[in-house]
Amino acid sequence: MPSRHIAFDRLHNFRDLGGYRGIDGRRVAWGLLYRADSLGKLRGADWERFLDLGIRTVIDLRYPWEADTKGRVPEPHRFVYANLSIEHRPYDQAEIDPDTDPWRYLADRAAEVTEDGVAEIRQAVELIAAAEPGATVFHCTSGKDRTGLVAAFVLTLLGVSREDVLADFALTERATDRLLADWHTAHPGRTMRWPSYGRAPARVLALVLDDLTARYDSPSGYLLDRVGISSATVGRLRDRLLTAC
Repeated sequence: MPSRHIAFDRLHNFRDLGGYRGIDGRRVAWGLLYRADSLGKLRGADWERFLDLGIRTVIDLRYPWEADTKGRVPEPHRFVYANLSIEHRPYDQAEIDPDTDPWRYLADRAAEVTEDGVAEIRQAVELIAAAEPGATVFHCTSGKDRTGLVAAFVLTLLGVSREDVLADFALTERATDRLLADWHTAHPGRTMRWPSYGRAPARVLALVLDDLTARYDSPSGYLLDRVGISSATVGRLRDRLLTAC
């Protein structure tokens, strides 16, 4: 079985979304869809390793100002590159009140994204569904919250079980220590107020999915009715990413 976690020196949260069982017993194909932390960190051997994956489409979920200040994927002209900022209300996780319920707080921020970012979420899903031959990767800064939401939505549309969707989200926990170390390197002299920085337990996404179910009957109902993803897009997504066992 291929490795889900792709090892890089500077990237800490690069994963293959293949292997999960989807609709009709088919599985998500390996090597076609990746999720990642910031591709602006690619250098040297990491860049060569990235090119070897055959990626043709790059979806950057960060704010444009994040991409400008922290760097986009190198040589973006080599790819179909789209900057689709699904988050519209920035916040600083390092400054969150340490007494705040961390998982409810993150779920509430995700709820803002699910309402504010419907146009960009739809565009991201449509781009994944209609991507050129080759692999696609989508990413934000840490590959945790924004990336985690889009991964959950794509897997849901592919018919992946809630259990597997939650488990995929929580795999970011393996990268927490390195994400935290990166923050301290980038912010010398600053104090990290929030002890849950870089965490991504399944509980966060479970709250998000429960909230969407309460409002739209199901996460799929949200994606089809609120985001406006068409049945044709769902069909293309499944045709492109699902394979017989």
